[in-house]
Amino acid sequence: MNAMQSCHPSLLATCLLLSASIAAAASPQGKYDPGASDTEIKIGQTMPYSGPVTAAAAIGKAEGAYFNMVNERGGVNGRKIKFLSLDDGYNPSRTVEQTRRLVEQDQVLLIFGSLGTANNSVIQRYLNSKQVPHLLIAAIGLKWNDPKSFPWTMSLAASPLVEMEALSRYLERRRPDAKIAVLYQNDDFGKDYVKATREALGAKASTMIVAEASYEVTDPSVDSQIVALKASGADTFLAFTTPKFGAFSIRKTYDIGWRPTRFVAFPSSSVATVLTPAGLDKSVGLLAAQYTKDPMDPAWKDDAEMREYVSWMKRYNPDGDVADSLNITGYMSAALMVEILRRCGDDLTRANVMRQATSLRDVKAPMLLPGISITTSPSDYRPIKQTQLRRFDGQRWAKVED
Repeated sequence: MNAMQSCHPSLLATCLLLSASIAAAASPQGKYDPGASDTEIKIGQTMPYSGPVTAAAAIGKAEGAYFNMVNERGGVNGRKIKFLSLDDGYNPSRTVEQTRRLVEQDQVLLIFGSLGTANNSVIQRYLNSKQVPHLLIAAIGLKWNDPKSFPWTMSLAASPLVEMEALSRYLERRRPDAKIAVLYQNDDFGKDYVKATREALGAKASTMIVAEASYEVTDPSVDSQIVALKASGADTFLAFTTPKFGAFSIRKTYDIGWRPTRFVAFPSSSVATVLTPAGLDKSVGLLAAQYTKDPMDPAWKDDAEMREYVSWMKRYNPDGDVADSLNITGYMSAALMVEILRRCGDDLTRANVMRQATSLRDVKAPMLLPGISITTSPSDYRPIKQTQLRRFDGQRWAKVED
């Protein structure tokens, strides 16, 4: 099978252009900023390959594997991607150090997909002052759609407000008198979810939210917080956690016999890295707002995108878990990054990278749920504006029909 035949339909235009680039005898002559040339595009990233959230590093590994595939097929417009993904241990001070190295020493064209809300927060002002694209970052928060103050920063993930609006609609229909207990990570990531929850619930928030508890990423567990939240009398539990603490909270609520309606934030909805360690039986009934296909869902068994994803995992990312949604996040974000670079043509200046990233319209990145596409504009930097509320049935995330 040649590269054209194995290309995903949503990336067919990319494959056509790559093939044309391979066939061209002469190297392109383009406009370049640091990190780009006739033959290479340098992309930088920080990722927690060590530290308290190493499970999330699957995203960076998947992105690297995707770029390897692209390079094997000729690169982007004839240029190979050099991907520099450095370990920051989920420590913001190390994120600053590694990012400065990438920009000032390694001279990357852009920073792509760096993980962590607090981690990206501490480099946002620096990268914007340097006018270095800070693109498709793996960070969830309310601050990322601010093109006026930070025109060089764009997140990929749906905003917490999009997730919480989906949940609030569900509660309004099913549990209008819910008593809500909230567990959140004590940083910008967790606090933004709490803020989004209050905004989505509106005037009812003050009466519906009856208890809140926070944890630090260095805590050994969240057992005491869960016990205290149960004692509040809440019948609805919201966990705004990273994967490890998501598993802790799911297991503990079940083990102490607390059976509220449970909602987990998108980063803690992976079957492989969260629900399986917590116990699939203990995860039954969980709610989550999602926007990517679940590899465990038999509904996608014959889906062309899913078949290609599985095939790609086996060939390019064999050490990864096909069922881990974090691999899907990496696969999708790398595909979108390649599409942006493709649209840049031979103008690989940082300003043009941002022009292309902020002018996407109805782009169907691979593995998005049907009906969800990516659209951006110079005044709206949110790539994903839609989610679907889903419930875990013990094996897969099933759509909440109403």
